[in-house]
Amino acid sequence: MSERAGTFVKQPGGYKAFIPRMLPPVPAIEYDDELQTLLSRADRAIARLDGIVTVLPNPEFFIAMYVKKEALLSSQIEGTQASLEGVLEFEADMKPRDNIKEVREVVNYIKALEYGIKHVAGARANAQLFREIHRILIQGTRGSKKALGEFRRTQNWIGLPGANLFEAHFVPPPPEQILPAMANLEVFFNEPDHMPPLVRAALIHAQFETIHPFIDGNGRIGRLLITFFLFSHSVLRQPLLYLSYYLKKNREEYYNLLMRIRNEGDWESWLKFFLKGIDEVSQEAAATAGEIIRLKQRLIGVLYENRISSIYAVKLIDLLFTKHVIDVKTVTEEFKISKESGNELVNRFEKLAILHQLTGKQRYKKYLFQDYTAIISRGTR
Repeated sequence: MSERAGTFVKQPGGYKAFIPRMLPPVPAIEYDDELQTLLSRADRAIARLDGIVTVLPNPEFFIAMYVKKEALLSSQIEGTQASLEGVLEFEADMKPRDNIKEVREVVNYIKALEYGIKHVAGARANAQLFREIHRILIQGTRGSKKALGEFRRTQNWIGLPGANLFEAHFVPPPPEQILPAMANLEVFFNEPDHMPPLVRAALIHAQFETIHPFIDGNGRIGRLLITFFLFSHSVLRQPLLYLSYYLKKNREEYYNLLMRIRNEGDWESWLKFFLKGIDEVSQEAAATAGEIIRLKQRLIGVLYENRISSIYAVKLIDLLFTKHVIDVKTVTEEFKISKESGNELVNRFEKLAILHQLTGKQRYKKYLFQDYTAIISRGTR
């Protein structure tokens, strides 16, 4: 068993906890031909993704929807079963189709991501920021009574439900080791380094998951740190790279590779897996952006084919790319038209299957822009 990444140390209770070594790894990362090739591909893919956002209709709203997708997927890895439609319904002040507590977990993730992006830009990430993100993430959810916004003061472990410390798959460092380990992670996150940024992001995520500094929420915060790092170091101008889909799809391999780091010091296999994920999700997000552009073009064509020439119809197409759940009141207020004109416009869009009714009520109906949400929500079901 290698001690390159750390050592398992017997604790007073008789179990062994893992004490991680400080970053960067020693010996240094070995860049073989495969790792170099994967790094080059990932760099190109993420650069293309960063550029394609500039040609999107309403890019800020595309980014906002992608944030929701990442929030869903990251929460689903932890067992949450909410849907994109449920989150949109919650945000539209409707009763969501999903369990409200699970929807709130997703909404909290969105708030935590937005808070982190705002505070990490131009500033140092530090333990206080990590704790504040934890407080936002966990507030009012299943883990809200578990040391909210505080590093843990008790031993935790990872294992099957009901497993004890001696049956655990992995026991993170004891509480007294958390502060020095997090201090090192903070320095590695912030200080300039010759190491490629994507490699640093991969090491930061794996090390955070190993430290496991909170009682609950470590997986979600660890995935957020990838985005925070790449954004704060100008690898991405917009927070548009999210690995949760890839990690969810390859969950068993993901967990196995983290354990290989701890047991064998094998950082390189983890890096190769991580870089493949960067390449894959960057290409997927870029393809999704292309689909959004084509969707808008197609809907303009639908209006033309059905001889709908009203300027308000074209404006409604634009509006739907910013508000994905709407009602007649929104349309009338946005365009300053009568209720009758708003009703007629929304009804025509429903007949053309551009809008799909959510509420089933005769009054105060709300409608979903389903074609858009169907594109974004792939992989979340």
